[in-house]
Amino acid sequence: MALHFSKEEFKKRKSLVLKSMDDHNLDALLMFRQESMYWLTGYDTFGYVFFQTLVLDQKGNVILLTRAPDLRQAQNTSNIQDIRIWIDKDGANPTDDLKIILNELNLKGKKIGIEYEAYGMTGRNALKLNKSLKEYCQIEDQSELITIHRVIKSQEEIVYVKKAAELADKALDQAWKYAKSGASESKILAEMQKIVLEGGGDYPANEYIIGSGHNALLCRYQSEKRNLSTDDQLSLEWAGTYKHYHSAMFRTILIGKTNPKHIKMHEACVEALTNCQKKLIPNNTVGEVFDTHAKTFDNLGYNKARMNACGYSLGCTFSPNWMDWPMLYTGNPYIIKPGNVFFMHMILMDSENQLAMNLGETYLVTKNGNERLGKQKIDLVVL
Repeated sequence: MALHFSKEEFKKRKSLVLKSMDDHNLDALLMFRQESMYWLTGYDTFGYVFFQTLVLDQKGNVILLTRAPDLRQAQNTSNIQDIRIWIDKDGANPTDDLKIILNELNLKGKKIGIEYEAYGMTGRNALKLNKSLKEYCQIEDQSELITIHRVIKSQEEIVYVKKAAELADKALDQAWKYAKSGASESKILAEMQKIVLEGGGDYPANEYIIGSGHNALLCRYQSEKRNLSTDDQLSLEWAGTYKHYHSAMFRTILIGKTNPKHIKMHEACVEALTNCQKKLIPNNTVGEVFDTHAKTFDNLGYNKARMNACGYSLGCTFSPNWMDWPMLYTGNPYIIKPGNVFFMHMILMDSENQLAMNLGETYLVTKNGNERLGKQKIDLVVL
């Protein structure tokens, strides 16, 4: 088995989850988040797009219910010993197969936690599950039970996060190399992703964001590709990814003649990022970090151009998104702890002047502060 973590690491993680289940008086937990399954057992797949759940009971039994294509996937990538297959057929209801497992574990009438906040838990699957378990057992939403443990990275995980950061740095070198007047966004994107894969990395959990001209003001990937103009702005958000662990970065690169407004916007982004970095320390809340971001931009006159969140946790995530819990927005009470990894993005979108400026870096929270994982300069680059 190609497990990415030591037996001791997996044992520790399982103990943490069982302790949390005990604290919540849970007799079992049904995992639907692929991140939880990967973190707890090493199981690596995109099969979660179909009904799939990992059952953990208070006695420590672990049973995976999935489809046939993921049988060998689980055998080759995880430490799961008991793998059950539900059969594809018209009208199939895998919750019936789940009930068989729950009966074997004597969970009728017991209290079961469910990860509803999961991309594989579609509305239809949730309806089927709730109907199946309605009179069978007590159920409650426990979507964050494992997530609150995943958000603090172990030393073994930090090795992967730092490797991801190295790959992100190399991708930025490629962007600087290929971004110039007349260059194709497609070529820039291809070279950035290529360097990550050649470095032993993975596909990211969501697409890289790339946009120039009017599309530089977008915060999402979209399929239009254009060649850079003589004078242009190119916004890029990407992540180095290693063993599914992410380290993200954000930049706006200028092509040709610079607009003085761009320079002022970049200075504001640097100031905001610097102030947020000072606030991203143990015992502060993530809400306080956002408030620092907002105050900095508002004081500089950029209230209408800034966002209502300035970052989020990063780690091991699967498609369709590399954003992890918790997010940096006002009032969020999560207390920052050593081992947290946060991507902080300073985003300014000036719709009136059609100007964009973005600056984002990933940070590891340490005992006494934090460490910026990317090693590239944060200066404004004009090519």
